[in-house]
Amino acid sequence: MTSLNNGVESPHSPLSPSNNYRYSQIRNLLERSSAFAQEDYEPGQENLERLSDVKILIVGAGGLGCELLKSLAYMGFSNIDIIDMDIIDLSNLNRQFLFRMNDIGRSKAEVAAEFIRKRVPNCNVTPHFKKIQEMDAEFYRSFNIVVCGLDSIVARRWINGLLLSLLEYDEETNALDTNSIIPLIDGGTEGFKGNARLILPGLTACIECTLDLYPPQVTYPLCTIANKPRLPEHCIEYARIISWDKEKPFGNDVSIDGDDPNHIRWLYDKACERANEFGIQGVSYRLTQGVIKNIIPAVASTNACIATMCATECFKLATSCSQFLNSYIVFNQAESIYTYIFEAERKSDCVGCNRNATFRRSLNFKSTDKLSSVIEFLCKNIEYQMNSPALTATKTDGSGSRTLYMQSLKSIEEATRPNLEKTLGDLGLVNGQEILVSDPTTPQTLVFILKLD
Repeated sequence: MTSLNNGVESPHSPLSPSNNYRYSQIRNLLERSSAFAQEDYEPGQENLERLSDVKILIVGAGGLGCELLKSLAYMGFSNIDIIDMDIIDLSNLNRQFLFRMNDIGRSKAEVAAEFIRKRVPNCNVTPHFKKIQEMDAEFYRSFNIVVCGLDSIVARRWINGLLLSLLEYDEETNALDTNSIIPLIDGGTEGFKGNARLILPGLTACIECTLDLYPPQVTYPLCTIANKPRLPEHCIEYARIISWDKEKPFGNDVSIDGDDPNHIRWLYDKACERANEFGIQGVSYRLTQGVIKNIIPAVASTNACIATMCATECFKLATSCSQFLNSYIVFNQAESIYTYIFEAERKSDCVGCNRNATFRRSLNFKSTDKLSSVIEFLCKNIEYQMNSPALTATKTDGSGSRTLYMQSLKSIEEATRPNLEKTLGDLGLVNGQEILVSDPTTPQTLVFILKLD
């Protein structure tokens, strides 16, 4: 990694004599042989230089993302992109150590990149203040490794599906082109517990294969929120989804800010009104804040441990200096330190990674069941765990399709909302009809066959 005209190493290069101390421990690993190394590993200083050629994408710039960015930069990786749609708020500062008080309100990705570029001059960090869905396939195809530090199963599933869609296969033999594989390293924490895993798309178990390892997402069907609330959370969601949009208490273009006490107080008051109307107990200011912000307990030391595991897997993949994780490690420091490694098994009928698996699953209902029951099944079923499914029915005469329900677009949601309380028979659905289901959890559409008793 030479840069100056005279051929002398740049002072910012990992190979520069001025950086001998910083990378001395890394050199110890990469410049000598090891019984744990992979077959293609050859010790030498070129292994350190190779780190600068590896392009890494970090998804998420929160508690895990900050730790990941710091660890990868200090390991010698110098070509890193980081993407996050969030801005910094006060509650982040106790564990997301790349941010300061005067950064509140700014993009997490941009501030994290600035901090690391100042602290590690040889590390080129490119921030993206965007949603992951806003970047095209070619953007993701440009990376050698993708590392996730997310707090959302929905986002994990989307990234997993995207990387699977980038795989290339031989048209004649149907053999996987291993050069099209982009390894996915995923970490997650909750309190004193965490996990890390390595996914080689098309070769090892993907996120969908092990979806039952994740707790079901807490979602509330809109029909229940609007018509038959039973829980305090239903009342809070009613205030968030319906009352806020209807009354626009702070202006037409003002969205909910979970860190603004005025916003939380307004939502709390509206939720209390809703709860009183239906005789529901348990709505509190703290619960309102927790539901609105989807608060997950976080401990800085757990983030550090899991991020280190993920960064180490990046290092092993990039240099071949050691056998990589196969394929899942759990971590618990609630009472003492406990770790356990196991190989996650691929599902033969996985809708994500098995090309030969049929995507035409059955939806078994009665003609008297309501459409809302179908949506509730797709959200709660351990195999699908959808977030906000959109349902489209193909017409039996093959002339096209019609939307049964779609929540993502306000105008369509309002037009199709009455369908939620209609029975499948009233909607004109018949046995054997195809139902197309799309959801934010996956970039692909699933096809179901409706089976009516």
